[in-house]
Amino acid sequence: MMIFWEIFRMAIHALGVNRLRSVLTLLGVIIGVTSVITIISALEGLTQSIRTEIDRLGPTTFIVSKWGIITSEEGFWEALKRKPMKFEYVKAIEEGCDDCELVSARVRDEMEVKYRNKKISRCFVAGATSEIIDIVDFEVGQGRFHSHEEDVTRRRVAFIGTGIQDELYPFVDPIGKTIKIAGMKYEITGIAKKRGSSFGNNMDNFVMIPFSTYVKDFGTPQNSLDILVKARTLEVMDQAMDQTRVILRAYRHVPYDKEDDFAILTADSIMAALNDITKYLRLGLVGVSSISLIVGGIIIMNIMMVSVTERTREIGIRKSIGARQKDILWQFLFESLVLSLGGGLIGIAAGVILGKVLIGLINMNMSPSLYAIVLGLIISSGVGLFFGIYPAMKAARLQPVKALSFE
Repeated sequence: MMIFWEIFRMAIHALGVNRLRSVLTLLGVIIGVTSVITIISALEGLTQSIRTEIDRLGPTTFIVSKWGIITSEEGFWEALKRKPMKFEYVKAIEEGCDDCELVSARVRDEMEVKYRNKKISRCFVAGATSEIIDIVDFEVGQGRFHSHEEDVTRRRVAFIGTGIQDELYPFVDPIGKTIKIAGMKYEITGIAKKRGSSFGNNMDNFVMIPFSTYVKDFGTPQNSLDILVKARTLEVMDQAMDQTRVILRAYRHVPYDKEDDFAILTADSIMAALNDITKYLRLGLVGVSSISLIVGGIIIMNIMMVSVTERTREIGIRKSIGARQKDILWQFLFESLVLSLGGGLIGIAAGVILGKVLIGLINMNMSPSLYAIVLGLIISSGVGLFFGIYPAMKAARLQPVKALSFE
């Protein structure tokens, strides 16, 4: 153990003698590790943000949509030809699906919302039946959600997110106040609990109104209608999806030998599809960021080769007084490891700071996980070992006589 400590001390001393060279070498590793840590943290934050939003569906909820997840141009044109979803399917599923507990229809679009002289030009406005509050995982913060009776009677009532409250009603209680949606007045009955931001978008900038009111004021939706279904239990989830599929195929007159002309999506299927779509992007981003690490490794090799040449006589003297090949090898390996690990630690710290800065810019969790930190240390150590092994072996194999005679 004392031998390794002595070798480590000598490596630190040798690097300290050439401070500028060591700092420049560290800089290459720092840039590489910082970029890798930042990219991995961003990808982890992106995945977690997606998972958080998708999990709002709940484990027993699935969505029936005309579109589904489009992954190709051919898939888009195929989905475009499908018949639109209809509100009558909601009643059919309610009556024909024994394992379905709740069924709701939802349609959405972007519209202008306004209160007095304040407005939001592009706000997410959704029309939904009253059951959606018990299907999708969002909670009432103040007031109440619209009732079944208000949906049936087409009342102009609205349920808003806290983003709308902050922007249009900063110093007043919105409950009971009116809000204009595309020029039409609605009475606010409730406010949702804060949900936060995802991908830089404020998830609290929304207004939800009764489905029948939406149809009366803005027309029957053609392509944006989704049906949300909640199964009775997780155990009967598959049966509920199968029953729903059979009902919709019958209502949409899909031949027995043809595929479904609609999509059924669950939280897991959406996440799996997104992971499949983005896996090459993730690999590409990590690969590109790793190039700078390779450049840092080449710099380490170059500096260590110069160091071996400059210290040839030193190596010869050490060997002539009893130093073994492995002692020389370990000394130069330790020097490259100190450079790479030192750069790795500084790079991780820089990555954490950069992640904190990016959080404020894009409102997404980018704090590096233990996995990212450990991976950064392993990569930086691997770079030091890989690119330092050749100069260390060259130094260890020098013959004492030739080394002593080197000028």
